[in-house]
Amino acid sequence: MPMKPLAGLFLALACVLGIASTGCVFELAYGDPDLGVSTTSWILALAAPATVATLIVAIRLNKPA
Repeated sequence: MPMKPLAGLFLALACVLGIASTGCVFELAYGDPDLGVSTTSWILALAAPATVATLIVAIRLNKPA
């Protein structure tokens, strides 16, 4: 079954947000984030749930009718 273009867009966004979340976790674990602790924490707090949400949207958009 081919992927719908909008589902592919949401899947790509989920990948980017997942990479950002992972990077933030490692930056915070290291102890000295390049963007500062508060900014990195905000990025993590927004990107982590957005990763899950966009992945769920991508899956639901690509389900057969």
